[in-house]
Amino acid sequence: MKPALGISEAWFGLSTGAFFLGYFLFEIPSNLLLHRFGARRWISRIMISWGIVSAGMALAVGPWSLTGLRILLGVAEAGFFPGMILYLTYWFPARTRGRMTALFVAAIPISSAIGAPVSGFLLALNGRYGLAGWQWLFLLEGIPAVLVGLIVPFYLTNRPAEAKWLSADERQWLQTTLDSEAETKPHMPVLAALFQPSILWLSAVYFCLMVGLYTLSFWMPSVLKELGLGAVPRGLVSGIPFAAGAIIMFPWGLHSDRTGEREWHVVIAMIVGAVGAGVAAIGSDVTVVTIGFTLLSIGVFAAMCTFWPIPSARLKGTAAAGGIAMVNSIGNLGGFLGPYLIGGLKTPRFGFMLGLLATALFMALGAVVVALTRQDQLRLAQLSAAGESRA
Repeated sequence: MKPALGISEAWFGLSTGAFFLGYFLFEIPSNLLLHRFGARRWISRIMISWGIVSAGMALAVGPWSLTGLRILLGVAEAGFFPGMILYLTYWFPARTRGRMTALFVAAIPISSAIGAPVSGFLLALNGRYGLAGWQWLFLLEGIPAVLVGLIVPFYLTNRPAEAKWLSADERQWLQTTLDSEAETKPHMPVLAALFQPSILWLSAVYFCLMVGLYTLSFWMPSVLKELGLGAVPRGLVSGIPFAAGAIIMFPWGLHSDRTGEREWHVVIAMIVGAVGAGVAAIGSDVTVVTIGFTLLSIGVFAAMCTFWPIPSARLKGTAAAGGIAMVNSIGNLGGFLGPYLIGGLKTPRFGFMLGLLATALFMALGAVVVALTRQDQLRLAQLSAAGESRA
């Protein structure tokens, strides 16, 4: 695609990251609208629009049209991920959200593990009916989102009270459990939730995590191509790290649920990811580089499934919709920086090494921030407990 559109490595990174500009601007409004109109309607709208724009990427003719379509794709998709994280809080008690978040987020590595080899085969259609391989890829991989988006209104239930597939006792138990949890959370306006210090710190952590995720998603195939792998074997090898990430998520989230601990699970996972990015940076053969990317994938996805129960446990209602979207929108700017950083730091002498080392640094920095904020939360809890005892 790069030679066909006349774009450099740096511009490819820029256009890839441009998605997050549109995503950032519309993330919070989209999540507030989901809370207002319900997941059934809003998730359907998001999926249909992003599928259409994704398929339309096949129409890109140069760097500017590619970048414009990427921004438009961000606008179309804004609100989906935080909306689904918010949706999980409507259905699952806090003590189960680690494993439930893992099941949802597992769709990312599973789809990537399946999509990587499928994409390799689609690229092999190069020249069929006058379309390049990358055009076939966008056209055919955009269609499923539209089809599922059309089905969503018929099957997605907004709230437990509307679930006819639950018995009356089940609906009442679930709603009572969720309501009792909500009573323990402070009530605050949306603007106050957006700029709450803990939300801003969590946004910084998620920023670092997204640098790792999008380095993995967008640059792993290019790194493997530099090592001499063709399109089909490159797609098959690219699926290995994502498969490993998918396998580790549920047991990691389940362990977090059973112990009731979140922060150290995130810290350990991000350190593993940092080590993986470092190994991929210094590796000079396919085996070592694949091991490095596999560790990075394990770290990223294990951290994600234990990260999201943290902000969802601190907010409720409209504040939760805005706060979760705030974390995701600021955090996903790491998806803008990561791809651009890798492309911008690539040199003839060092190849992708410097960019991958930068990714390792961000993952390690995120782990440090989580550890520090955990200590700060413990200190505040101790001060609050001391004040209540004196009262």
